[in-house]
Formats: sequence, structure tokens, C-alpha cells
Amino acid sequence: MKTSFGNRFATTLQQQWQKGGVLSTLLTPLSWLAHLFVASKNFRYKHNLSPSYRPPCPVIIVGNIYVGGTGKTPLSIALVRALQEKGFTPGVISRGYGVDIGKEPRCAYGENARAELVGDEPSLIARHAPVCVHPQRQLAIEKLLKQWPETNIIISDDGLQHLKLQRDIEIIVQDNRQTGNGKLLPAGPLREPESRLKQVDFIITNLKDGSLAHFKSRFSHEIAMSLEPVSVTQVATGKTISVQQFKNENAHKKIVAIAGIGQPGRFFSTLRQIALPLAQELPFPDHYAYSAQDFKAIDADLVVMTSKDASKCSTLSDPRLWYVNVEPRFSNPRFFDLIEEKIRLLPLYSSN
Repeated sequence: MKTSFGNRFATTLQQQWQKGGVLSTLLTPLSWLAHLFVASKNFRYKHNLSPSYRPPCPVIIVGNIYVGGTGKTPLSIALVRALQEKGFTPGVISRGYGVDIGKEPRCAYGENARAELVGDEPSLIARHAPVCVHPQRQLAIEKLLKQWPETNIIISDDGLQHLKLQRDIEIIVQDNRQTGNGKLLPAGPLREPESRLKQVDFIITNLKDGSLAHFKSRFSHEIAMSLEPVSVTQVATGKTISVQQFKNENAHKKIVAIAGIGQPGRFFSTLRQIALPLAQELPFPDHYAYSAQDFKAIDADLVVMTSKDASKCSTLSDPRLWYVNVEPRFSNPRFFDLIEEKIRLLPLYSSN
């Protein structure tokens, strides 16, 4: 009964975070208090009344103001790869949500990075660049630079509100929900006021339907992003094939899709857009810890999931499990060039 009530309450709150309503109105006084807290915090750091940390190399923040998942991790991975292609040596820091980090930062790099060690999203990013996680970003950066001293640029996956860390470039990632009803938590979904959108270097809007051609930006520094499936990988073997080959080889099989992410509906919608025939769509809680028993209960020839889900299934030998690899596409194809131009103009980069 409590679970049912809790689910209904959460659903109602999510709806009113978008369109407003009685519950949102009742919670508005608490949002005013949140507004005062945010304003006070910003004032303290802006006027150097609270100490902050300046790393010895440039910092790019990839964050959001809408609570929950908006598509930051695919962008962070794409940014890492783009910077590497342009001759930079990036390292990544994160808080490490869902993992008990302890006093010392944890670091990972390579294909064997484990979600239970550094967290779901950091384990994915660590396949492409060194990652260190800790709630205190300064400690994470110091250990990252000690372990990989060749690092000449830091990407903070999340941490937009972590003002203790000085930064050079800020990127906000939002999805089709944008700023919802425009209110701060708990009456609305925002961690900071909408005015924050005008202060950052780039706004990346992660489109649900992928229609880049029809996107109309609200800001001059807003760019649309679409996550397009490019291949499918078998969890147990690492075998990777194109989406079209996967569809051709499994046209008559029973395929079930699962997703334990912040917005599972987005993943299911993506699969429908590529015309993958699904017998069932099963949403799981965000950061869900899968076990072999979960998949024994699924009646399917194949189970398709996100790469984030797959990061927690690496020890499973079930040959039915596959995950979808996505690549971001942007309404402005020069997005990464614009990032590079900003970096090379930074005094901190020029002095390194």
C-alpha cells in the first residue's frame, strides 16, 4: 500500500513539475527558501567569501539544472573523444553517485572499469579516459593529476552546482522537458533558477525524437543533440554489429527491452524510431543492480538494454543480453570546434 501511494505521489509530483498544480503550489514556499539558499551561495563564491579551488589546468563542467537524468554521460564521452582527437589529454572527475567512496578518491581507466567501484556513469566514461570519483572534487582532481600527470584538461561530469571548483567552460544539458514549470525544488524540478541558462557557455538540448532539422533554439548558445543508435554489442562476448545487421538477424525473435535509467521511456522511444520490433518494454529503477535472477524471469530470445545497464551486467554470461551504442549528433556540427576555440584562448591552457 505504501509503495503504491509513493508511486502515485511521485507520478503526480513529476506531472506538476511540468505543468504546475495544487501540490506544486503548496510546495512553493519551500522553493522560495531554496531560491534564497542558492542566491546566498552564489553571492558568497562570487565575492570570494567562501574558499574555492583553482586546478592547474582548464576545467569543463557538464551539468544540468533539472534534477535527474538529462543525457550528460553520452555528451561527456563524446567530448572526451573529440578533445583527444584534437590533441588534448582529458581526465574526468565525478561525484560517484550510488557508490560508497570512502575517504580516498577512486580511479579507473580502461575496459575493465567496474560500476561497483566508481559508479555506473563513471565506469562508462573510464573506457575512454582516466576517471577519478569523490564527493570532494578537489581531492578527485589532485589524485587524477598525480596518477595521470599528462592530463591537461579536466571534465567534470556533473558538478555545475559545486562552486568550490572553479571552472572555465560550463555546459548545461537539458532534455525535452527543458525547465518544466520553472520552479526550484521541491515545487519544481530545478536545482537553480532558469536565469542560470543565460550564464553558461553552451546549452545542449537532448531531443526526444531526434528531429534536429526542426529544432528552434531559445538562446544563441543553445545547440540541439540527438542520440542515434549506431551499433549493438553482446554483453557476454563484446561482439559488436551494426543496428541493421542486428535487426536482420533477429527479425523473427522475441526481443524485450529493459532500461534502468532516469528516463527509461527515452530509450524505448529510440528503439521504436529505428523500427526494432519489441515484444515488451521493462523499466527498472535508476542505477538498478541487476542479477542473473532478473533475467531468468524475462521470457525473451534477446534482451536489449542501455550501455549503462550493461555496465552492471558484465559478470553475467547470458548470451541473450545486448546493449545499444549511441553517438550524439548536433544541430551545429561545429560544437566541438567551438569548445576547442574557447580552450585555446584560456590563459591557463596557454601557460601549460
